[in-house]
Amino acid sequence: MAVNKIYPGARDALAGLLKDGMLVMSGGFGLCGIPGTLIEAIRESGVKNLTVVSNNAGIDGVGLGMLLETRQIRKMISSYVGENATFARQYLAGELEIEFNPQGTLAERIRAGGAGIPAFYTATGAGTSIAEGKETKIFDGKTYVMERGLIADLAIIHAWMADHEGNLVYRKTARNFNPIMASAAKVTVAEVEHLVENGRIDADHIITPGIFVSRIVRLETIQKPIEQRTVRKRY
Repeated sequence: MAVNKIYPGARDALAGLLKDGMLVMSGGFGLCGIPGTLIEAIRESGVKNLTVVSNNAGIDGVGLGMLLETRQIRKMISSYVGENATFARQYLAGELEIEFNPQGTLAERIRAGGAGIPAFYTATGAGTSIAEGKETKIFDGKTYVMERGLIADLAIIHAWMADHEGNLVYRKTARNFNPIMASAAKVTVAEVEHLVENGRIDADHIITPGIFVSRIVRLETIQKPIEQRTVRKRY
């Protein structure tokens, strides 16, 4: 018997999954490939004290910036947060906890969690504040830091196309943190731009197999804000 993974809206797709204090992975890089509609549904739910794993925190009022404004996030596990003034204010006031990760280390922690690897060693951060309180080990005369894999209660991701089985295709640079997060959570919910019938996606083009995706919501409207608009000078 086929399982229906298609939900009529973001609020329906998240129904029964949200709880205070949970760990959420949120895909995207800057504002590219962020699950903005699902983030908005989380804001509307009122769930709080969240720990969010994301490369960055969006910008003020956009993406995860919406959850910072409503103070629903207690802790961020991130790599780059320099574009969000609300983030900076809350952190400096001691209202927001931050666990900084070098970007490659963050990506590998997520990938490792999805692969069932509880921990790994990396030379990145050895001898710096990143390594404080962490186990270190010497391999071939070089110091490495042990980092733990990450597994989330929920991953919210954005994909370009999906079929009804949940097989996903990402478009260009939206293929950033989304694929690895899809496999590193107990439940993954995907918002997609295009929904097609099973068999319409070439098997060689599938990036995230449907086995990792529990719920899908097709976007009725798509907004793709630009983080920093840079244009050529006109002469």
